[in-house]
Amino acid sequence: MTAPADAPVVAAVGPSEQALQVVRLAAREAADHGRPLRLLHAFNWAAAPQPSPGAAPHVEAEHLLQRAAAVAGEVEPAVPVGSELVEGAAVAALVRRSETAFLVAIGAGGMRCTDCVPADAPAVQLAAQAGCPVLVVRPESPPKGPVLVGVDGSASSRVALEFAFDCAARRSAPLLAVRVTEPAPAGAASRDADAEARAELEEAVGRCGRRHPAVRAECRTVAGEPDRVLVDQSRAAQLAIVASRGEDPLRGMLGDVSQSLLYHSPAPVIVVRGLATTAAVDGS
Repeated sequence: MTAPADAPVVAAVGPSEQALQVVRLAAREAADHGRPLRLLHAFNWAAAPQPSPGAAPHVEAEHLLQRAAAVAGEVEPAVPVGSELVEGAAVAALVRRSETAFLVAIGAGGMRCTDCVPADAPAVQLAAQAGCPVLVVRPESPPKGPVLVGVDGSASSRVALEFAFDCAARRSAPLLAVRVTEPAPAGAASRDADAEARAELEEAVGRCGRRHPAVRAECRTVAGEPDRVLVDQSRAAQLAIVASRGEDPLRGMLGDVSQSLLYHSPAPVIVVRGLATTAAVDGS
């Protein structure tokens, strides 16, 4: 799928201070990609403390959206900003909007844990169900590092690579493409496998890079566990990009690597969904 030219960046707006960081990064993404910004706040009346809807929660929600719009305007004054207040669960509303959005942005909300897998976290649910790429924002501002992308040779990772090149070009940032190889005893077979992985990575990066000649791209092959390697590499990145699933599409809605980055990466993460590759078919 290719998003229409007017498809917006949709940002989830909530009452926390982290929600304003979501708005800031979403506004920058909208500006970088020439898209409008749509602010969405979902209010679940069933979970509200009052027994029935009243005026006060609506007023508070409108104030949240107004504050978010002001923050977006401070960050990117030229980006058109719209807002929407919907009734119901936030994840369900964002999943619906993702079908016509260019990208959906949401906060990391409780996922930074060391030994748990909070599958019910809103960002995890959204990244597993959305119809477009999902940006998961951290509370801290990212460093001025490269755009990191994990490439494993699968079709979905090639789509992520194309998306990463576009993001790097629009940011005027370098690109770091990482291919993780299996640790193996030293020997000719191991060296041959590493050389083959490196050659495949360089070919894929070179093919996508022809569309973005101004992007300085680095290829890096690292032996280890893919999730740990990419989380480690993300520490110096301004943005980490990964496909929703890797080379095994039967593992579930989200692959192990994308889940690990969502839980543990200190950088904001884009999980690429709902896009089709073009480089593999046109050879450009």
